[in-house]
Amino acid sequence: MTHDNGRDVSGLFKHRDFLLFATSRMSSMTASQMLTVAVGWMLYTRTGDPFTLALVGLFRFLPIFSLFLWAGAAADRYDRPRIIGICNLTQAIAAGLIGLALIVPDGLLWPIYLLLAAHGSAQAFLQPAQQSTLPDIVPRQHWAQAVAATSTVIRGAQLGGPALAGVLIAFAVNIVFAVIFALSLIAAASAAMIRRYSRPEPEKIANRLTHLLAGFGHIRRTPIVFGAITIDLVAVLFGGIAGLLPVFALDVLGVGAVGLGVMRAMPAIGGLGMGLLLGATAPTNNSGPLFFIALGMFGLSIVIFSVSNVFWVSLVSLFIYGAADMFSVYVRQTLVQIATPDALRGRVNAVNSVSISASNELGDFRAGSMAVLIGTVPAVALGGVVTLGAAALWWRIFPDLRRVRLA
Repeated sequence: MTHDNGRDVSGLFKHRDFLLFATSRMSSMTASQMLTVAVGWMLYTRTGDPFTLALVGLFRFLPIFSLFLWAGAAADRYDRPRIIGICNLTQAIAAGLIGLALIVPDGLLWPIYLLLAAHGSAQAFLQPAQQSTLPDIVPRQHWAQAVAATSTVIRGAQLGGPALAGVLIAFAVNIVFAVIFALSLIAAASAAMIRRYSRPEPEKIANRLTHLLAGFGHIRRTPIVFGAITIDLVAVLFGGIAGLLPVFALDVLGVGAVGLGVMRAMPAIGGLGMGLLLGATAPTNNSGPLFFIALGMFGLSIVIFSVSNVFWVSLVSLFIYGAADMFSVYVRQTLVQIATPDALRGRVNAVNSVSISASNELGDFRAGSMAVLIGTVPAVALGGVVTLGAAALWWRIFPDLRRVRLA
């Protein structure tokens, strides 16, 4: 199988290390998605307070924000697959302890938040190592396809994780955290078996602060990367709705735990479909305009979801939400890999990870807090409107980004 540009895509799947890496990422993401659904559901049903969902996002965000500079430097200095393995092992232990704490009837909530912070601390080091490993194990000619394939695997995990969590919560709630624990162990073991395709040259550190901040310097000097990362940060911060889905499932749509699992899965179904399309075509022309069209669809889908009282309309909106987000991720991740030297990739991806994962958690906190202040539906609708406005503004102030081609 080849694309029009002549690159052999099937060769990507002949790389043992890529298959191990994809297995690790799939298992890790499935576990993370299941944890988010299970913790959110169990806390909300226990308290009935949407602010508890905001605190889940906050306690997972703060460690990522606090540690990302050191996490990026570690990814550029130490063995990246080993970091991935250690972090997944740490998350397995944290998830197991969270499960034990939630099983206790009328137990205290603060130990759960502290364990979420420990899980988030591991995530801080996990993400830049994961995002920086792919170019080490895949030849340069397969990078764009590897990004599309990995993103598809992640969306598949985002599809399976919430659905599996919803079913387990409904019928076998006591084993949901055991499954999360096992998946995290699989992710750790798969990463431990990776043999690096290439290793970055060791960098001499003259000034530690300058070394830690080098990722920011590279992003600032590269307008295309700066524009792609910042628009994603704004879009996810104001467009994050995952943390409020339990409220929509219970109070707006009345579809229960299984309905929540389906709702959590719909963005992943949309992303999976888009990922398969990208894997087959890997478009390089007109990527810039398509990137902004995807951002507009992302914001519009949020507005439609917020005002919908019909379950199938909500599901279609979430499907479009996921597909648009997938295309945005593909363009941004490919740009970052192409435009960043390997010696800086960990630190640049650490900054990028704040816009990807940490902004997800902070976005949940933003949405949950605003839901308390102005109501759930207005909070989500406002986020969609802000996302649309940001896309229009970035189109104007980053002309190089709208003209980009992923050649």
